[in-house]
Formats: sequence, structure tokens, C-alpha cells
Amino acid sequence: MSSAQEPLISASERIDAEDDEHRDEGRLESNKSAPAAPSWFIWLLTLSAGLSGLLFGYDTGVISSTLVSLGSSLSNRPLDSLDKSLITASTSLFALLVSPFSSVFADSLGRKRVILVADVLFILGAGVQAACSTVWVMVVGRSIVGMAVGAASFVVPLYIAELAPAQHRGRLVTMNVIFITLGQVVAYIVGYGLGEYGHPDTAWRWMVGLGGLPAVVQLFMMMVMPETPRWLVMVGRGLEARGVVEKVAGGKVTAREVDATVKGIEIEVREEQDARRLRRRRGQGGDGKAGWVEGFDELFNIRRNKRALAIACLLQGLQQLCGFNSLMYFSATIFEMLGFPIPTLTSLVVAVTNFAFTLVALIIIDRIGRRRILLWSIPWMVFGLLLAAFGFFLSGATDTDAPGSPIVILISIMIYVAGYAIGLGNVPWMQSELFALNVRSLGSGIATATNWGANFVIGLTFLMLMDFLGPSLTFTLYALICVGGYGLIWKFYPETAGLSLEDAATLLEDDSWGVR
Repeated sequence: MSSAQEPLISASERIDAEDDEHRDEGRLESNKSAPAAPSWFIWLLTLSAGLSGLLFGYDTGVISSTLVSLGSSLSNRPLDSLDKSLITASTSLFALLVSPFSSVFADSLGRKRVILVADVLFILGAGVQAACSTVWVMVVGRSIVGMAVGAASFVVPLYIAELAPAQHRGRLVTMNVIFITLGQVVAYIVGYGLGEYGHPDTAWRWMVGLGGLPAVVQLFMMMVMPETPRWLVMVGRGLEARGVVEKVAGGKVTAREVDATVKGIEIEVREEQDARRLRRRRGQGGDGKAGWVEGFDELFNIRRNKRALAIACLLQGLQQLCGFNSLMYFSATIFEMLGFPIPTLTSLVVAVTNFAFTLVALIIIDRIGRRRILLWSIPWMVFGLLLAAFGFFLSGATDTDAPGSPIVILISIMIYVAGYAIGLGNVPWMQSELFALNVRSLGSGIATATNWGANFVIGLTFLMLMDFLGPSLTFTLYALICVGGYGLIWKFYPETAGLSLEDAATLLEDDSWGVR
């Protein structure tokens, strides 16, 4: 038989195998209307990995209180605007720089090892910040934390998604977002408590130093947690992968069903390897290139991979460009401008609202679906932003004589944050569902870098926009960005709820981008 016919035969064999595997998956998910609860082991895995979210949230939230409490402790002088900008933006900048490279390490070393490295960086960064005495050493400490945040924010959702059962994946990935929002709440509370009652010279050191404590806990917990079965299969350790699948199932599935799950992963890995060999024979790239270079080729030259990357980057960019983190970083400044007597306590409303409605998302995300929850929640974000713009227009930005305008702005911000928390705050982190296994890590890393790049832009430009355009037009601009994002989501983002990762990755093959 000629070599030209070999790909056709292997494709036919793969189709037969895939049909068999899909029939087995159908039995696994036949009771989707009342799926079994996740096993205790998967909840433990999610808790262990989710501590990175707590660190992420705490380290991004605590800087607001820290900057207020520093006084002249660094470089023996009060901080100017440039100092504050460098300290604040360095975390986002290094998260942006590290995210794409961490994806390479996640493929070569494993998802679990990247989490462990991030823990070490969290501990080191917290120690440097707590012990520093100059602005530049503080910037170094914040940069180390940024590297940890960049790696963890990419790899933890990937780790959870590759371990979670399909019918619970959205809920379990959302748990990581809950940890992030909880970390932000804790940061506001700790910042307020230490700022009000701590010693002026040491309170800020405790604020930043406490960020290393959850990392120590996670470091020890993750040492006994397993690697994901999909990565194990990818590196040829199928027997170990089977054992992990059995643990995740918690004895609730048969040995045949465990075999079917592992077989589905193996089919995807084999298909990708066959497709790569075929592209090499046709001269379409990859031959003789390093693995990560070939990964970039496959990510940017294959239609479904390009589409997955476009959607993931859209969602991650929109999550930041909608302006949410401007509230996390500068809410106390906004509420102080509006005349609230204790702006740090008022800003706690933002974090608590975010946390509470992320809990709502935890309950409904797998029932409603990712696409629908975005299409329902973004209009509320737009409404909240436009109402805030109207409130600022009434108050004249700094003139708070307009009756009730500060309260209108506070309520509008709560509406906006609630809409964000239910949808855009968590759905983008389910990005790994869109990618095929061979580019899942790299694609997720690039999308996460998009998030941190947009975060960096928001952190640098918010106060300038407030000065140049005024608060009313600034919030209107964020509303227009949300409207544009809504249209793109409606057109291009398919529903992935309830699908296995292998099935979800095939949605973007057809001309409709999987949108039904």
C-alpha cells in the first residue's frame, strides 16, 4: 500500500475508535440531568490548587492599603506618583512577561511543578517586600510576586480543568475565582485593620509579609497531589493517568468507564501526533524545530487553534479593559473623592460584592452555561457603568453637592461588579476548554498574558483618563468597550458546558465557530 493512502486508513481507524469511545462517554454522562457530586478528592485538589487564587487576590488587593501606610518608610522620603506607579505596575508587568513562558514549562515539567515553583516565588517575594527599606527593593519584591501571579493565574485553572469531571468543570474552575475574590476581601480587611490599629512603622510590613503564609500551606499540600491525567498521557505515563482518573472519580465509575476516559485522552494525543507527522510530510512546518517553536506553529497556523486563541484572548482582554481592576486598585481614591468619610471601608463593598456574586456564579455556571451567562451579565455591567457615569455627571466629579449622587455612584458600582463577578470575572479562566491538548498550555499562557497586558494598561491609564476625560466619560468609555465585547461574544463564542475537553476542542472546526 502506498504511503499516500496511509493517512486515510489511520484516519478511518481513529474515527472507529473515537465512535466507540464516545459511546462509552455517553454512558458516563447519561445522567447529566442529575450528575453525581464531585468526589472529596477532587474538592481537595481544587482547594489545594485554589490557594494560588487566594495569593493572587491578596497580593493584587493589599497594595492599595500598603501604599497608604508606607509613609516615609522607603528611601527615607514620602512616595511620589512615579514611585506608586512603579510599585503597583511592576506586579502586572512581570505577570505579563512570565505567563507565556510558564506555559512552556507546564508542558515540559508538568502542571503541578509550575504551581510549586510559583509558591516558592510567592514566599520569596513576600519576604523581600517585608524586609525592604528602599523603593527599588520593594519594586523587586513586587516583581517577584508578579512572576508568581503570572504563572499561577495561568496554570491553576488549567490544572483544575484537566482534572475536573466535565459536568462539574465550570463549578470547580470558578472555585479558583472565588479564592481570588476572597483574597481581595481579606486584603482589604487586613489592610484596614493593620492600618488603623497596627504600629505605623511595621503595619505595612505585616500586610505584604502575610502574603507568603498561604504559599507555605499550598507548597506542602501540592507535594502530595497528583499530576493531571492529560499531561501524564501526553508524556507516555498512561498507567499513572488511569490511577489519577480513578481517584478523581472516587469509586463512582466502573473500570470500563475509567478506561474509556483515558482512551479518549490517548485518541486526542495520537490524532495530534498523526496530524503533526502529516504536516511535516507535506512541508507545512515543524520538522527539525524545537518543541515549543513547533507549538507556536501549530497554534498560529491551524484554524481551530487560531480561533481558540482569538476567543481566549478576547475574553481575557475584555475582562481587564472593561475597567474592573481600576476599581480594585483605586476604589478608595474614588470614594475619597466623592466625600465618603472612611473610603477604605467603603471600598470593601466592591470586594464583598465581587465575592458574593462569584458564589452565585459557582452555583449556576454549569447549569446556565458559559456563553449564556456572559450574554446575560454583560448588559448589567453596561447599565452599572452608564449609571455611574450619570452619577459622576450629577456630582461634577469633585463637587458632591448634588443630592444623593455619591450613593447613586456606589449603587451603580455594586451593580457593575455584580454583573462582572457572575460572568466576565470567571468565564475567561475556562479558556483551556477551547484548546486542543497539544497547544492547550501554550494557548492558555498567551491568553493569560493578554489579561496581564490589559491589566497593566488599565493600571497605568485609569487615573490619567480620569484627569483627561473626567470620570463620567471614563466610565462611558468602559461601557462602550463592554458593548463591543458583547457583540464579539455573541458572534464567536461557543458553548462548552458539559463537554469533555476533547469534544470542546473540536467545536471551532466548522464555519460557525461552534456557535449554534
